[in-house]
Amino acid sequence: MTTAVYELYYWPTIQGRGEFVRLAFEEAGVPYVDVARLPAGEDGEDGEDAIERLLQDNRRGPRPFAVPALLIDGQVVLSQTAAILHWLAPRLGLVPDGAEEQAWALALQLTIADALTEVHDAHHPIGGGLYYEQQKAEAARRAADFVATRLPKFLDHFEDALRENPAGGAEHLVGSRLSYVDLSLFQLLSGLDYAFPRAMARLAPTIPLSLALRDRVAARPRIAAYLASPRRIPFNQDGIFRHYRELDRDPP
Repeated sequence: MTTAVYELYYWPTIQGRGEFVRLAFEEAGVPYVDVARLPAGEDGEDGEDAIERLLQDNRRGPRPFAVPALLIDGQVVLSQTAAILHWLAPRLGLVPDGAEEQAWALALQLTIADALTEVHDAHHPIGGGLYYEQQKAEAARRAADFVATRLPKFLDHFEDALRENPAGGAEHLVGSRLSYVDLSLFQLLSGLDYAFPRAMARLAPTIPLSLALRDRVAARPRIAAYLASPRRIPFNQDGIFRHYRELDRDPP
């Protein structure tokens, strides 16, 4: 276990991509500072001010393009969820030691990142700077394709990864014990249950291994305590996973 001091920079009111990093810290039992959720300081700086300051700070080398970003011991800045987790996991005991398994874990995490992009684009297919109400017709078309074709493809991929993991006994995506990608699949499935409950109920019989993994992760003591705590931000209509009933329809 590392003794580094971790400062996580992510938006204070949504789970988003930062939640995948939070879950790794919570499972590992490693202290971290969720900077944007701290009370405003005496200088009046709030969480969003802290994020903006980090994104504009040239003193620590290359600036991150966007959050989530991780400041380590006040010096090293990492950004992009998959890169953060790839770096953290060996230090937190959340990935096997082998280079091949670590590369496979990163590939799975990047596939989860691809899925997140498509989830977001289901409700914001034209542009993130526009309100959902400004692109509802396009969102309806995009979501219909996502639910009918893309979502099953992603879910089948993770189900196959569980089934074909020679060391995991169909219980883990990589190796023979819990890894960060198991936590990330839990988060992806939880978000999909919120955003597309009808679609997920329809597809549930096709992904029994993935759903069993989701339930096992939720029951782990540290994760269960986190989910029941105020540290876990509820799903809401501002994050990546948003529930619009008109987008969660059965395929024709």
